[in-house]
Amino acid sequence: MTTETTPEAPIWTPSPERAAGTNMAAFLAFVRKEWGVDLPDYDALWRWSVESMEDFWCAFWDFSDIIADTRGDRVLVDGDDQLAARFFPDARLNFAENMLRRSDDGEAIVFRNERGDSRRLSWAELTGEVARLAKALLADGIEPGDRVAAYMPNIPETAIVMLAATAIGATFSSCAPDFGVRGVLDRFGQIEPTVLVAADGYHYNGKTHRVSDRVAEVMAGLPSLKRTVLVPYVDPEPVLDAVPGAVGYADYLAPHAPDVVPYKRLPFDQPLFILFSSGTTGAPKCIVHRAGGTLLQSIKEPLLHLDARRDDRVLFFTSTTWVVWNLHITFLDCGTTILLYDGSPLYPGPDALFDYMERERATHFGTSAKFIDAIKQAGIAPGRDYDLSALRVILTSGSALLPECFDYIYDSIKSDLQLSSISGGTDIMCGFLSGNPIGPVWRGELQVPALGMAVEVWDDDGRPLGPGEKGELVCTKPHPSIPLKFMGDPDDSRRRAAYFEHFPGVWRHGDLMEWSGHDNGCVIYGRSDATLNPGGVRIGTAEIYRPVEQLDEVVEALAVGQDWPPDTRIVLFVVLREGVTLDDALREKIKAAIRAGATPRHVPARIVQVPDIPRTKTGKIVELAVREVVHGRPVKNIDALANPEALDSFAGREELAG
Repeated sequence: MTTETTPEAPIWTPSPERAAGTNMAAFLAFVRKEWGVDLPDYDALWRWSVESMEDFWCAFWDFSDIIADTRGDRVLVDGDDQLAARFFPDARLNFAENMLRRSDDGEAIVFRNERGDSRRLSWAELTGEVARLAKALLADGIEPGDRVAAYMPNIPETAIVMLAATAIGATFSSCAPDFGVRGVLDRFGQIEPTVLVAADGYHYNGKTHRVSDRVAEVMAGLPSLKRTVLVPYVDPEPVLDAVPGAVGYADYLAPHAPDVVPYKRLPFDQPLFILFSSGTTGAPKCIVHRAGGTLLQSIKEPLLHLDARRDDRVLFFTSTTWVVWNLHITFLDCGTTILLYDGSPLYPGPDALFDYMERERATHFGTSAKFIDAIKQAGIAPGRDYDLSALRVILTSGSALLPECFDYIYDSIKSDLQLSSISGGTDIMCGFLSGNPIGPVWRGELQVPALGMAVEVWDDDGRPLGPGEKGELVCTKPHPSIPLKFMGDPDDSRRRAAYFEHFPGVWRHGDLMEWSGHDNGCVIYGRSDATLNPGGVRIGTAEIYRPVEQLDEVVEALAVGQDWPPDTRIVLFVVLREGVTLDDALREKIKAAIRAGATPRHVPARIVQVPDIPRTKTGKIVELAVREVVHGRPVKNIDALANPEALDSFAGREELAG
């Protein structure tokens, strides 16, 4: 496949043979046979999925063979109100039971960390470990709805805790161990867990971090705890003296046999996961997701949009704080092997993950857009240096993937694969915009609106926009994974304000989006709450980053709007390569690149050099926090940042005083 593309040509198109062999093609044939609906292509299927929503979700339930006592006859009640809508109100099921369909000797989990340590668990071994932990939780009196929290890195035990907790109807939540005590308590303190499972440390960038002292402080700050279980990871045995009152993981499981998992089938809306917003502008929102909705969406995404199959091998680079971790584990439902990785993706070198992919014959790779940009800047060519012949799909999330990164992937990683940049995430446990294995990939674009998601682009007055017009990403109809509730929100006012207040009764996601006009593709320009408005013109920050970050001198950029009467002016902060200093000549070069790559309106009024860009622990840059600092206002929750010290270089800048 060529990467020399014009607006009239996609950068990749599946061969007819490849498209015909996908799960998506099988689903189209299933709908045609069982429902009598002739849908010739993805666009027709998507329109049917949102116009005949109840039929679609019934068809998908049957196609994916959901394990349940019953589906029930009712599909959607109160469908005219997204806040009140309920899917499959008569169904009773168990999330973990659907994940652990297999119990054979094939590989379920492969683990590797940056030090080269590795482990393998078969489906039988995984099921046995889940059974033991589920029984231990039941012996402790854990009941449906109780919260089980994991303060853990991305290791097999974290997946086991999630599956065991949800097997007995408990609600699971996780947080990575690089969070300090305050950041953990900001999250777990709101959800009042009954059980805490914590690791003794983690490895990152060549260093070992022991956190047993933090675990003890977290325990002290969670009076709801009845049990703390310490998992040895960085040391061979748990150092229980450092965590008084905790029990070692092996001792906790020892009385219980690795045989039958005690699944509890519960209502569709049983609370399953609690995820957290980034929390950079205040206390994190505690988003409660329902078991049935999460199950449907987290099967639909890998099975149809990413074409995951039995015996595929799927590697996502993620931490346990990011929703991508939850979604990675749910690939188990498809019978795939999940490849876990703990550590820095760039240690001991920028090709570490590709070495892992070659060794394990990975078929799918999920990562952040920032990682792709980082390895592009490092100049590596994984497709030349590693055997990636098994790789079929690359998935990126977290932020918009630059068009030049599309080129890099097809030129330097692999020319024949499905590249899917998606948008959705924490709030919905899936994508509003996702991949399409039977359709083309256009340079710089997200492939398609996801099945069952009634995505539109609206202007500020709630009018739908067509191709070439930027507006708000909205979802005009209910879907099964609308959050059940927020913790600590008894009157539902925070959930309503978060999603349904801007356009009453209609989900506003907070992304600035535009239909491209190519096969239902679209472009995301960044968060709409970080949108710049000089002269009343809406500008997405990604429109500025794209031309700037292609300059050799620039490593990374961040743009904010600074109040500057009588209007707002654009301020661009840049991190430059080592040895490069921002001078007038480079400022003019940056402005010229923006003018040529976007429009004169995108050109910043001020360009300022900084040593680092602040970001969340999941790697997203925090434009809103920088905007607060630029205006002399406090950032409410710096514990949510991976590098809060980076904010210091944005405060009191002389360049912004005049």
